[in-house]
Amino acid sequence: MNKLRLSVLGISLCTMVALGQSEADIVNQLNLDSLVLTVNEFSGEQSTEVFGNTVTILNREQANNDTAADYLKQKFEQWDNLTITDQAFNANGRNIIATQLGTTNPDDIYIICAHYDSVADYCADDNASGVATILEIARILSSQCLENTLVYALWDEEENGLQGSGYYANLASENGDNILGVLNIDMMGYDGNNDNHFDIDVRDFGNSLSMSDDIVALLSTYDFDLNENVVNPGTLASDHSRFWDEGFTAVLIGESWETNDQTPYYHSSLDRISTLNLPYYHELAKLIMAYMVSKGGLTGVDSGITQTESVLTVNETGATYQWYDCDNNTSIDGAVFQSFMPSEDGNYSVEVTNGDCIEFSECISFNTLGMDTFLESEVQLHPNPVFDILNIEVAVEETTTLKLYDIGGKLVLDSEMKTNPSQIGLKHLSKGIYLLEIHSGKKSGMYKIVKK
Repeated sequence: MNKLRLSVLGISLCTMVALGQSEADIVNQLNLDSLVLTVNEFSGEQSTEVFGNTVTILNREQANNDTAADYLKQKFEQWDNLTITDQAFNANGRNIIATQLGTTNPDDIYIICAHYDSVADYCADDNASGVATILEIARILSSQCLENTLVYALWDEEENGLQGSGYYANLASENGDNILGVLNIDMMGYDGNNDNHFDIDVRDFGNSLSMSDDIVALLSTYDFDLNENVVNPGTLASDHSRFWDEGFTAVLIGESWETNDQTPYYHSSLDRISTLNLPYYHELAKLIMAYMVSKGGLTGVDSGITQTESVLTVNETGATYQWYDCDNNTSIDGAVFQSFMPSEDGNYSVEVTNGDCIEFSECISFNTLGMDTFLESEVQLHPNPVFDILNIEVAVEETTTLKLYDIGGKLVLDSEMKTNPSQIGLKHLSKGIYLLEIHSGKKSGMYKIVKK
């Protein structure tokens, strides 16, 4: 399990900042640089590593796309809370599917899907653009606990008659799967006239018309710079139609074929990332993310972090915690409380466990210390554990300040050492763990205090 989220968020150094976990916050985590990197790797513009081997995925035609399938498996395996299925459906076809089980309604299923095969070299728009969007959404949402089950499905042999999606949809129908919505993405990166139009292809199967309405409503909810074309009856020429065949709710989202603004490089090796409209692509990917996070349903666990100049505090109370050093990709011994006082600048993350739900925060950039840490011999604290009076001796001559925080990050004492050694009275405090921050003019340190 990789329990770290390596995208680093800048934090103001002087004020307290809360990073919430609202749907809007999660939508805004969708990263264009990450999308572009994946499109470049998956369309062969640059080499990548797949299970230890350096490869270039230049071509994804059905008879030549096992490396592409392995790339997708490797991506999904990096992230938590996903069960990966490598689904063979004929002698060569492989669907790569990751399932994130809902914590409240595991039988309520929403699918986001795209085909990953191609008919020529590169094929960035068709359909590395859709694949990269699904991978980016899976990267972000897999760190969240969701009420409903999400399936991230990447189909093989779309270009050979919608074979992969047809196999899955037929099997899901036979099994009686409670699929509430299928969002298919096919070609979503080209906008030649910069009018930000995109298509929603829909027909009256299941609740597909209502699904289309839900997506359109998100445009005003988030103020996306997009203009929809609701196409009814929509095309049958992509994977969503195989779900219509089985009576499931489904729509297709993609660039604007309805206004003849689709890529002119369709089904050719001229379909490269340099031809895509990246701001448009990013905006459409965020709309798709907004739909999936709204249907996934965030649980009440809040892995957002509040930061002061010296303390990181996760917002969720009454849970189990483990803090991580993102720079070294390791857990921090003893850092198992709601608040954490870093002893040095760096990037930190926290794992929050509450019941059956495990969530992981983003990595937080912490660079407020800016001074040396006290040597062990320079600070003496006793007794610790303490019942009443804590004695403090600091081997420096500069003015020294003391700040004591409870485990929830609340400041309970803020004073200056008038004498050295000095004493502070803790009799009035409840039993538990406290964090003592000591600052001189040149050095600082954080210390755990146990109040009996």
